[in-house]
Amino acid sequence: MESPKQSQILDKVRQSPSQKVKVAVTDIDGVLRGKYLHKDKFFSAVEGGFGFCNVVFGWDMADVVYDNASYTGWHTGYPDAEVRLDLSTYREIPWDNKTPFFLGHFVEKENHPLLICPRQLLRSIIKKSESKGFLPMAGLEFEWFNFRESPHSLEDKGHIQPEPLTPGMFGYSILRAGYERDYFNAIMDEMEEFNVPIEGLHTETGPGVYEAAIAVGDALTAADRAILFKSGTKEIAYRYGIIPSFMAKWNSQLPGCSGHIHQSLWEIGDKKNLFYDPNDPQKMSKLFKHYLAGQMHCLPDVLPMLAPNVNSYKRLVEGLWAPTRINWAVDNRTVAFRVIPGSPKSTRLETRTAGADINPYLAVAAAIATGL
Repeated sequence: MESPKQSQILDKVRQSPSQKVKVAVTDIDGVLRGKYLHKDKFFSAVEGGFGFCNVVFGWDMADVVYDNASYTGWHTGYPDAEVRLDLSTYREIPWDNKTPFFLGHFVEKENHPLLICPRQLLRSIIKKSESKGFLPMAGLEFEWFNFRESPHSLEDKGHIQPEPLTPGMFGYSILRAGYERDYFNAIMDEMEEFNVPIEGLHTETGPGVYEAAIAVGDALTAADRAILFKSGTKEIAYRYGIIPSFMAKWNSQLPGCSGHIHQSLWEIGDKKNLFYDPNDPQKMSKLFKHYLAGQMHCLPDVLPMLAPNVNSYKRLVEGLWAPTRINWAVDNRTVAFRVIPGSPKSTRLETRTAGADINPYLAVAAAIATGL
């Protein structure tokens, strides 16, 4: 049965001048895979789900199939898996004629979560957190390089020596941001329209590097926004003849690209930050300290979820703004875990090991699960 809010969302889709709806799921690598559905097919999918080839869990980001995957492969014939749409993820795509858009996740028989699905894994971790009385909140930051290239020019170069948008090292530069004002403003403004609000956007130290801080939300919303930010930035950039790269380490002589995860646990219902203790010198509650200890203890075990690619480990080297040890400190940007003391609202933990190449669902799930 539809809730009043769901009914309002479906009414908006009916009233949309577009006769199509865009839907997407996320693969293991954090790449959005999706399609357009005719409105009639969309409303049918809302009622009973729809099939989506499960090869998205049997190949890599370049569509090269794995030869050792047990879930799916040539031995299964790559059948459909059922997708359920999450109506709460409704938004309109400002750069695609305001086409309605929804995220979905995979289910098994009788609507049970398919836990190989990254979004379902995060949902299951959130459910466990809430069963303990904790509402996990999160916000992600991404750094990325921007190149004056196109897919064809990169292919012609063999993906070697792309041309950075601007030369030299110039973090927090108002001047460099102004050089590409239209692109810079489009990211801020169109992401806001896309319900992916950005708290801050600036140039980082490095040729053509930007950093965006995405607004905080509950953990699932934060991961949804992070996925959509990376994909949306690439779509916006294409209009300006720019190719963004979220590789963790593009150039061995330059700092890598991070994907820092800010998080805190809140009391369900009372909107109280449980990480904050006004009587502690660092404003850290006992719960916060236990949460931090859990992440430190488990970091080696979940590192593949925070550093998922071979290239990820090229970022984790000394002297280039990336952590290399299991350590923590207060407001220190050289450690793996940065404790940020502040107000009852802002006290939080920043997990700094993750790079920009993360799958946000897996990385946020790993952070929360190990903290708990």
